Amino acid sequence: MSHVLLVTGGCRSGKSGYAQQRAQKLSGTRVFLATCPEVDEEMAQRIQRHRQQRDSAVWQTIEEPLAVAEAISKARQYDTILVDCLTLWVNNLMFQEPAIDEDQVAAKSMELVTAAKAHPGTVIFVTNEVGLGIVPENALARRYRDLIGRCNQTIGRSADEVVFMCCGLPLTIKG
Repeated sequence: MSHVLLVTGGCRSGKSGYAQQRAQKLSGTRVFLATCPEVDEEMAQRIQRHRQQRDSAVWQTIEEPLAVAEAISKARQYDTILVDCLTLWVNNLMFQEPAIDEDQVAAKSMELVTAAKAHPGTVIFVTNEVGLGIVPENALARRYRDLIGRCNQTIGRSADEVVFMCCGLPLTIKG
C-alpha cells in the first residue's frame, strides 16, 4: 500500500534531514531520487555533502532532474523513495520549458502524485515553501514562486501526510 509524505518548510529548516530520518526508520530498501543538476562548483560541493550524509549501504541514488514521475514508476523494487527536491524540479522544468505555466505544473505534479500513489511503498517528497517571504521584485522570480506554490498545493492535497519544518522542528499539517 502506498503512503505519500510531503515535507515542506523554508531554506535550512531541516526538511531534508527530517525526510531522510523518516525514510531510515522504515524497513526495506531505499532510494534517494535527486533532482539537482550539477551546474557549478558550489553546487557540486553541496551535492557531494549530501551524498556523504547518506550511507551507501542503506541508500541507492538516482539522479533525475526532469523525468521524476517516470523514475518513481521505474523504482518499484525500492520500498521507500525519497525525492529531494520538488523546488529544483520546478526550476529544471522552467529551464526546459521557459513558457511553462501553473496549469502545466499542476498537471506534471499530478503525474508525480499518480506515480507515487501507484508505488507499493512510501514516497517522500521534499519541497521549499517559498511563498512566506516578501513578493519578489521581478517577474521571473514571482512566476517561480507561483509555480512552486502550485506544485506544493497539488502534491499537498493528494499526500497522505504533510509535515512543515520550522526551526528544525516538524509540525504535522496533515495526516
